[in-house]
Amino acid sequence: MTPKAMDAPPAVFRIADAWRGTWMGPSLVRRGGGTLHYVGPSSAADPAGVVDLPGVLLPGFTDHHVHVQLHPGDALEPLAAGGFSRVIDLGGDPDVLAVLAEPDPFAAALEFAGAFLTAPGGYPSDRAWAPANSWREVASADDAELAVAEHVAAGASRIKIALNAEAGPVWDDALLAEVVAEVRAAGLPVVAHVEGAGQAARAITAGVDVLAHAPFSEVLAPALVEQAVTQGQRWISTLAIHAPTERAIAIENVRAFAAAGGEVLYGSDLGNGEQPLGLNAAELSALVEAGFDETAVLRSLVGGFGRGRWKKRVTWMPARPATVLDIVDAVSLSVGDLEGAGA
Repeated sequence: MTPKAMDAPPAVFRIADAWRGTWMGPSLVRRGGGTLHYVGPSSAADPAGVVDLPGVLLPGFTDHHVHVQLHPGDALEPLAAGGFSRVIDLGGDPDVLAVLAEPDPFAAALEFAGAFLTAPGGYPSDRAWAPANSWREVASADDAELAVAEHVAAGASRIKIALNAEAGPVWDDALLAEVVAEVRAAGLPVVAHVEGAGQAARAITAGVDVLAHAPFSEVLAPALVEQAVTQGQRWISTLAIHAPTERAIAIENVRAFAAAGGEVLYGSDLGNGEQPLGLNAAELSALVEAGFDETAVLRSLVGGFGRGRWKKRVTWMPARPATVLDIVDAVSLSVGDLEGAGA
């Protein structure tokens, strides 16, 4: 399929099914510029000139945790073919990522956090896999102010911090609070890598918005899970990357968090080991193991929005999935190229 310009002519399309938080059945959708609007159910009274499309349509899917610099060449076009309309990079050189994030109608849209903000000598500064400039050491509130300003200037849409006590030093509570306050002042969400005993509790207490990985170092106490949910914290899954013990802990925590009303976002940590450039069946399977049904998995992929994103790119599937694993058949399709669905 070859994406067309975003100013494709208006048209009304008839599809076998559409997902908007729930399956809507045979539906009409209208294209206006780069946006797809849900019109309503299809019926015998559909207007003349309706274009029939094969398959089913859903909002654009997002992988909420990737590292595109850890892939040779351009991963963004294959990620679109593999089902993602948007990916969020959570650790890389902000200047490199700013170039990769330039709009490309053939590729998944990229948003990024830029470099990890970390304590001097902290994670991931000693990791061979970490690209140059993918971490920024912060030793004071002044350092934090400058680092956040640099990332805002580069186009970061969120700031990632490292609280990995297993791999080096971490900030004390006072400096952690200062860093979070600086990010808040810039109007951006704070994403935290937490690893090691007590670090998830510190992130929750500090008011971190998103955990880059569902907690995997220890099973969290119910009261702590409830606190995270009450604060509106979101967790990115990344369940499939772990060894068995950590995977089991993460799944138990996700099950409790979701049962308490917490929002879980699909994330693969693409770049961490061998993974497909697209929807990861192992991650979907782990979410099912954590108690997620099809609706919960789809919500994790569209960012929790009931109606999801219907702008610029949408998700197309040849048929409504019979099982959660059938979601791997999805492709991301430009709104301007709906006529090419199934080609």
